[in-house]
Amino acid sequence: MKKRKRIIWVVSGLTLLVLIFLVGAGNYFYNVAVNRSQESIQLHGGSEDRAETVSTTVEEEQQQQERLAEIMEWTEKQTFETIEMESGDGLSLKADYLANEKPNGKAVILAHGYKGNSEQMPGVTMFYYEQGFDILKPDARGHGESEGDYIGYGWHDRKDYEQWIKLLINEKGKSQILLHGFSMGAATVLMTSGEDLPQEVKGVIADSGYTSVKEELSHQLKYLYNLPAFPLMEITSVVTKVRAGYTFTEASALEQVKKNDLPLLLIHGDQDDLVPTAMANELYAAAKSEKDLWIVPGAGHTEAYTVDEMKYQQMLKSFFETAGIE
Repeated sequence: MKKRKRIIWVVSGLTLLVLIFLVGAGNYFYNVAVNRSQESIQLHGGSEDRAETVSTTVEEEQQQQERLAEIMEWTEKQTFETIEMESGDGLSLKADYLANEKPNGKAVILAHGYKGNSEQMPGVTMFYYEQGFDILKPDARGHGESEGDYIGYGWHDRKDYEQWIKLLINEKGKSQILLHGFSMGAATVLMTSGEDLPQEVKGVIADSGYTSVKEELSHQLKYLYNLPAFPLMEITSVVTKVRAGYTFTEASALEQVKKNDLPLLLIHGDQDDLVPTAMANELYAAAKSEKDLWIVPGAGHTEAYTVDEMKYQQMLKSFFETAGIE
Protein backbone atom coordinates (compact mmCIF):
# COMPACT_ATOMS: atom_id res chain seq x y z
CA MET A 1 0.00 0.00 0.00
CA LYS A 2 2.80 2.38 0.97
CA LYS A 3 4.64 1.52 -2.23
CA ARG A 4 1.51 2.28 -4.28
CA LYS A 5 1.09 5.65 -2.57
CA ARG A 6 4.74 6.44 -3.20
CA ILE A 7 4.30 5.68 -6.91
CA ILE A 8 1.21 7.90 -7.05
CA TRP A 9 3.13 10.75 -5.39
CA VAL A 10 6.06 10.34 -7.77
CA VAL A 11 3.82 10.25 -10.85
CA SER A 12 1.82 13.24 -9.58
CA GLY A 13 5.01 15.16 -8.87
CA LEU A 14 6.44 14.43 -12.30
CA THR A 15 3.16 15.39 -13.95
CA LEU A 16 3.13 18.68 -12.05
CA LEU A 17 6.72 19.39 -13.04
CA VAL A 18 5.92 18.70 -16.70
CA LEU A 19 2.91 21.03 -16.54
CA ILE A 20 4.98 23.77 -14.89
CA PHE A 21 7.63 23.35 -17.57
CA LEU A 22 5.09 23.48 -20.41
CA VAL A 23 3.35 26.57 -19.00
CA GLY A 24 6.72 28.23 -18.54
CA ALA A 25 7.74 27.30 -22.08
CA GLY A 26 4.40 28.58 -23.40
CA ASN A 27 4.89 31.92 -21.68
CA TYR A 28 8.46 32.10 -22.96
CA PHE A 29 7.39 31.47 -26.55
CA TYR A 30 4.55 33.97 -26.14
CA ASN A 31 7.05 36.61 -25.01
CA VAL A 32 9.29 35.82 -27.98
CA ALA A 33 6.65 35.64 -30.70
CA VAL A 34 3.53 37.50 -29.57
CA ASN A 35 4.38 39.97 -26.84
CA ARG A 36 5.27 43.43 -28.12
CA SER A 37 8.98 44.16 -28.22
CA GLN A 38 11.08 46.71 -30.04
CA GLU A 39 13.74 44.06 -30.55
CA SER A 40 13.79 42.21 -33.84
CA ILE A 41 14.02 38.43 -33.60
CA GLN A 42 15.86 36.13 -35.96
CA LEU A 43 13.37 34.12 -38.00
CA HIS A 44 14.08 31.05 -40.06
CA GLY A 45 13.98 31.83 -43.75
CA GLY A 46 14.86 35.52 -43.55
CA SER A 47 17.16 37.28 -45.99
CA GLU A 48 20.16 36.42 -43.81
CA ASP A 49 19.46 32.71 -44.33
CA ARG A 50 19.65 33.15 -48.08
CA ALA A 51 22.53 35.61 -48.26
CA GLU A 52 25.05 33.02 -49.39
CA THR A 53 22.76 31.31 -51.90
CA VAL A 54 21.39 34.34 -53.74
CA SER A 55 23.82 35.62 -56.34
CA THR A 56 23.59 38.84 -58.32
CA THR A 57 25.99 40.37 -60.78
CA VAL A 58 27.79 43.60 -59.99
CA GLU A 59 25.68 45.32 -62.63
CA GLU A 60 22.42 44.02 -61.15
CA GLU A 61 23.49 45.08 -57.67
CA GLN A 62 24.34 48.57 -58.94
CA GLN A 63 20.99 48.84 -60.72
CA GLN A 64 19.16 47.84 -57.55
CA GLN A 65 21.05 50.43 -55.51
CA GLU A 66 20.32 53.15 -58.06
CA ARG A 67 16.64 52.22 -58.10
CA LEU A 68 16.49 52.25 -54.31
CA ALA A 69 18.14 55.68 -54.22
CA GLU A 70 15.56 56.95 -56.71
CA ILE A 71 12.69 55.57 -54.62
CA MET A 72 14.05 57.01 -51.37
CA GLU A 73 14.61 60.40 -52.97
CA TRP A 74 10.99 60.42 -54.12
CA THR A 75 9.81 59.30 -50.67
CA GLU A 76 11.64 62.09 -48.90
CA LYS A 77 9.87 64.66 -51.05
CA GLN A 78 6.38 63.44 -50.09
CA THR A 79 4.31 64.91 -47.28
CA PHE A 80 2.65 62.14 -45.30
CA GLU A 81 -0.20 63.02 -42.95
CA THR A 82 -0.43 61.16 -39.65
CA ILE A 83 -3.93 59.81 -39.07
CA GLU A 84 -5.07 58.47 -35.71
CA MET A 85 -8.12 56.42 -34.79
CA GLU A 86 -9.33 54.40 -31.82
CA SER A 87 -9.76 50.65 -32.23
CA GLY A 88 -12.82 48.77 -31.05
CA ASP A 89 -10.96 47.78 -27.88
CA GLY A 90 -9.69 51.27 -27.10
CA LEU A 91 -6.22 51.35 -28.65
CA SER A 92 -4.83 54.43 -30.34
CA LEU A 93 -3.79 53.33 -33.83
CA LYS A 94 -1.80 55.48 -36.22
CA ALA A 95 -1.19 55.47 -39.96
CA ASP A 96 0.67 57.49 -42.59
CA TYR A 97 -1.56 58.89 -45.31
CA LEU A 98 -0.39 60.22 -48.65
CA ALA A 99 -3.00 62.10 -50.66
CA ASN A 100 -2.50 62.06 -54.40
CA GLU A 101 -2.07 65.42 -56.08
CA LYS A 102 -4.75 64.31 -58.56
CA PRO A 103 -7.46 62.75 -56.35
CA ASN A 104 -9.85 60.43 -58.17
CA GLY A 105 -11.46 58.28 -55.50
CA LYS A 106 -8.83 55.51 -55.58
CA ALA A 107 -6.94 54.39 -52.47
CA VAL A 108 -4.86 51.46 -51.34
CA ILE A 109 -4.18 50.27 -47.81
CA LEU A 110 -0.65 48.85 -47.56
CA ALA A 111 -0.09 46.37 -44.71
CA HIS A 112 3.45 45.84 -43.40
CA GLY A 113 4.97 42.66 -42.02
CA TYR A 114 5.96 41.29 -38.62
CA LYS A 115 7.93 43.80 -36.51
CA GLY A 116 7.59 46.31 -39.36
CA ASN A 117 5.93 49.71 -39.59
CA SER A 118 4.37 52.21 -41.98
CA GLU A 119 7.74 53.51 -43.18
CA GLN A 120 8.35 50.29 -45.08
CA MET A 121 7.20 49.41 -48.64
CA PRO A 122 8.54 52.59 -50.31
CA GLY A 123 8.79 51.10 -53.81
CA VAL A 124 5.21 49.90 -54.06
CA THR A 125 4.06 53.13 -52.38
CA MET A 126 5.66 55.12 -55.17
CA PHE A 127 4.11 52.85 -57.80
CA TYR A 128 0.58 53.23 -56.42
CA TYR A 129 0.97 57.00 -56.20
CA GLU A 130 2.04 57.12 -59.85
CA GLN A 131 -1.11 55.16 -60.70
CA GLY A 132 -3.26 57.84 -59.07
CA PHE A 133 -3.96 56.18 -55.71
CA ASP A 134 -4.04 57.75 -52.29
CA ILE A 135 -2.02 55.54 -49.92
CA LEU A 136 -2.84 54.61 -46.33
CA LYS A 137 -0.08 52.80 -44.40
CA PRO A 138 -1.20 51.81 -40.89
CA ASP A 139 1.10 50.76 -38.09
CA ALA A 140 -0.46 47.47 -36.97
CA ARG A 141 -1.42 47.15 -33.31
CA GLY A 142 1.68 46.36 -31.29
CA HIS A 143 3.90 47.97 -33.96
CA GLY A 144 5.41 51.35 -34.71
CA GLU A 145 3.46 54.31 -33.33
CA SER A 146 0.29 52.32 -32.67
CA GLU A 147 -0.62 51.15 -29.18
CA GLY A 148 -0.98 47.53 -28.16
CA ASP A 149 1.11 45.19 -26.03
CA TYR A 150 0.79 42.16 -28.29
CA ILE A 151 1.05 41.21 -31.97
CA GLY A 152 -2.23 40.11 -33.54
CA TYR A 153 -0.74 38.38 -36.61
CA GLY A 154 -3.62 39.82 -38.62
CA TRP A 155 -6.48 38.41 -36.56
CA HIS A 156 -7.50 41.33 -34.38
CA ASP A 157 -5.98 43.59 -37.02
CA ARG A 158 -8.73 42.57 -39.46
CA LYS A 159 -11.22 44.49 -37.32
CA ASP A 160 -8.87 47.47 -37.26
CA TYR A 161 -8.75 47.34 -41.05
CA GLU A 162 -12.52 47.45 -41.25
CA GLN A 163 -12.29 50.75 -39.38
CA TRP A 164 -9.50 52.06 -41.63
CA ILE A 165 -11.68 51.23 -44.63
CA LYS A 166 -14.62 53.15 -43.16
CA LEU A 167 -12.32 56.10 -42.47
CA LEU A 168 -11.20 56.18 -46.11
CA ILE A 169 -14.83 56.13 -47.25
CA ASN A 170 -16.37 58.52 -44.73
CA GLU A 171 -13.54 61.00 -44.14
CA LYS A 172 -11.54 60.83 -47.38
CA GLY A 173 -14.37 60.17 -49.82
CA LYS A 174 -12.76 57.11 -51.40
CA SER A 175 -14.91 54.97 -53.70
CA GLN A 176 -12.38 52.38 -54.95
CA ILE A 177 -10.19 50.72 -52.33
CA LEU A 178 -7.61 47.95 -52.60
CA LEU A 179 -5.98 46.00 -49.76
CA HIS A 180 -2.35 45.01 -50.36
CA GLY A 181 -0.25 43.30 -47.71
CA PHE A 182 3.17 41.74 -47.29
CA SER A 183 3.94 38.72 -45.05
CA MET A 184 1.98 39.29 -41.81
CA GLY A 185 0.32 42.15 -43.69
CA ALA A 186 -0.68 39.69 -46.42
CA ALA A 187 -2.31 37.48 -43.79
CA THR A 188 -3.98 40.60 -42.39
CA VAL A 189 -5.65 41.55 -45.67
CA LEU A 190 -6.63 37.91 -46.29
CA MET A 191 -8.22 37.73 -42.85
CA THR A 192 -9.95 41.05 -43.52
CA SER A 193 -11.28 39.74 -46.83
CA GLY A 194 -13.48 37.23 -45.03
CA GLU A 195 -15.43 39.97 -43.27
CA ASP A 196 -18.52 41.78 -44.60
CA LEU A 197 -16.75 44.66 -46.34
CA PRO A 198 -18.26 47.74 -48.00
CA GLN A 199 -18.76 47.71 -51.76
CA GLU A 200 -16.02 50.32 -52.08
CA VAL A 201 -13.44 47.59 -51.43
CA LYS A 202 -12.64 46.17 -54.86
CA GLY A 203 -9.84 43.63 -54.40
CA VAL A 204 -7.10 42.05 -52.30
CA ILE A 205 -3.39 41.49 -53.05
CA ALA A 206 -1.46 39.22 -50.68
CA ASP A 207 2.32 38.95 -51.05
CA SER A 208 3.98 36.11 -49.06
CA GLY A 209 1.07 35.40 -46.74
CA TYR A 210 0.70 32.43 -44.37
CA THR A 211 -2.30 30.12 -44.01
CA SER A 212 -2.72 30.42 -40.25
CA VAL A 213 -0.82 31.63 -37.23
CA LYS A 214 -0.62 28.07 -35.90
CA GLU A 215 0.96 26.73 -39.09
CA GLU A 216 3.42 29.60 -39.42
CA LEU A 217 4.58 29.52 -35.79
CA SER A 218 4.82 25.73 -35.93
CA HIS A 219 7.09 26.14 -38.96
CA GLN A 220 9.28 28.60 -37.06
CA LEU A 221 9.34 26.42 -33.93
CA LYS A 222 10.60 23.46 -35.91
CA TYR A 223 13.46 25.26 -37.62
CA LEU A 224 14.53 27.70 -34.90
CA TYR A 225 14.36 25.35 -31.92
CA ASN A 226 14.10 21.91 -33.55
CA LEU A 227 10.99 21.23 -31.50
CA PRO A 228 7.74 19.56 -32.53
CA ALA A 229 4.65 21.74 -32.58
CA PHE A 230 2.75 19.52 -30.13
CA PRO A 231 2.22 20.22 -27.28
CA LEU A 232 4.09 23.54 -27.03
CA MET A 233 2.04 25.24 -29.74
CA GLU A 234 -1.22 24.27 -28.03
CA ILE A 235 0.06 25.53 -24.66
CA THR A 236 1.28 28.81 -26.17
CA SER A 237 -2.06 29.20 -27.93
CA VAL A 238 -3.85 28.92 -24.57
CA VAL A 239 -1.44 31.48 -23.08
CA THR A 240 -2.15 33.76 -26.04
CA LYS A 241 -5.90 33.38 -25.49
CA VAL A 242 -5.50 34.42 -21.87
CA ARG A 243 -3.05 37.27 -22.47
CA ALA A 244 -4.07 38.55 -25.92
CA GLY A 245 -7.60 37.25 -26.49
CA TYR A 246 -7.18 34.96 -29.48
CA THR A 247 -5.98 31.46 -30.31
CA PHE A 248 -3.56 30.41 -33.03
CA THR A 249 -6.16 28.11 -34.57
CA GLU A 250 -8.88 30.74 -34.99
CA ALA A 251 -6.39 33.18 -36.53
CA SER A 252 -6.68 31.58 -39.96
CA ALA A 253 -6.25 33.34 -43.29
CA LEU A 254 -7.16 30.04 -44.95
CA GLU A 255 -10.62 29.95 -43.39
CA GLN A 256 -11.22 33.64 -44.01
CA VAL A 257 -10.28 33.47 -47.68
CA LYS A 258 -12.97 30.82 -48.18
CA LYS A 259 -15.54 33.51 -47.33
CA ASN A 260 -13.99 36.17 -49.56
CA ASP A 261 -15.92 37.17 -52.68
CA LEU A 262 -13.50 39.87 -53.89
CA PRO A 263 -10.94 39.43 -56.69
CA LEU A 264 -7.75 38.03 -55.19
CA LEU A 265 -4.12 38.15 -56.32
CA LEU A 266 -1.65 35.92 -54.47
CA ILE A 267 2.09 36.54 -54.92
CA HIS A 268 4.82 34.32 -53.45
CA GLY A 269 8.51 33.64 -54.07
CA ASP A 270 9.50 30.10 -54.97
CA GLN A 271 12.51 30.42 -52.63
CA ASP A 272 10.53 31.55 -49.58
CA ASP A 273 11.64 29.61 -46.52
CA LEU A 274 10.14 31.95 -43.93
CA VAL A 275 6.58 31.41 -45.17
CA PRO A 276 6.71 28.19 -47.23
CA THR A 277 5.60 28.60 -50.84
CA ALA A 278 3.21 25.67 -50.35
CA MET A 279 1.06 27.97 -48.22
CA ALA A 280 0.34 30.13 -51.28
CA ASN A 281 -0.91 27.07 -53.11
CA GLU A 282 -3.16 26.15 -50.17
CA LEU A 283 -4.62 29.66 -50.07
CA TYR A 284 -5.19 29.65 -53.82
CA ALA A 285 -6.95 26.28 -53.67
CA ALA A 286 -9.18 27.47 -50.83
CA ALA A 287 -10.20 30.75 -52.49
CA LYS A 288 -13.58 30.69 -54.22
CA SER A 289 -13.60 34.20 -55.69
CA GLU A 290 -11.94 35.31 -58.94
CA LYS A 291 -8.28 34.62 -58.26
CA ASP A 292 -4.76 34.54 -59.63
CA LEU A 293 -1.49 33.12 -58.28
CA TRP A 294 1.97 34.30 -59.29
CA ILE A 295 4.89 32.22 -58.00
CA VAL A 296 7.99 34.33 -58.59
CA PRO A 297 11.13 32.43 -59.67
CA GLY A 298 14.20 33.19 -57.59
CA ALA A 299 12.37 35.29 -55.00
CA GLY A 300 12.65 34.75 -51.27
CA HIS A 301 10.32 36.16 -48.66
CA THR A 302 8.65 39.40 -49.88
CA GLU A 303 11.40 39.75 -52.51
CA ALA A 304 9.15 39.58 -55.58
CA TYR A 305 9.00 43.35 -56.12
CA THR A 306 12.79 43.61 -55.98
CA VAL A 307 13.44 40.51 -58.09
CA ASP A 308 11.05 41.44 -60.91
CA GLU A 309 9.69 44.93 -60.43
CA MET A 310 8.46 45.28 -64.01
CA LYS A 311 6.46 42.03 -63.97
CA TYR A 312 5.13 42.87 -60.50
CA GLN A 313 3.80 46.20 -61.77
CA GLN A 314 2.30 44.52 -64.82
CA MET A 315 0.53 42.00 -62.57
CA LEU A 316 -0.89 44.84 -60.46
CA LYS A 317 -2.10 46.80 -63.49
CA SER A 318 -3.80 43.69 -64.84
CA PHE A 319 -5.39 43.13 -61.44
CA PHE A 320 -6.72 46.70 -61.42
CA GLU A 321 -8.71 45.82 -64.52
CA THR A 322 -9.94 42.58 -62.96
CA ALA A 323 -11.06 44.47 -59.85
CA GLY A 324 -12.79 47.17 -61.92
CA ILE A 325 -10.45 49.95 -60.82
CA GLU A 326 -10.76 52.86 -63.23
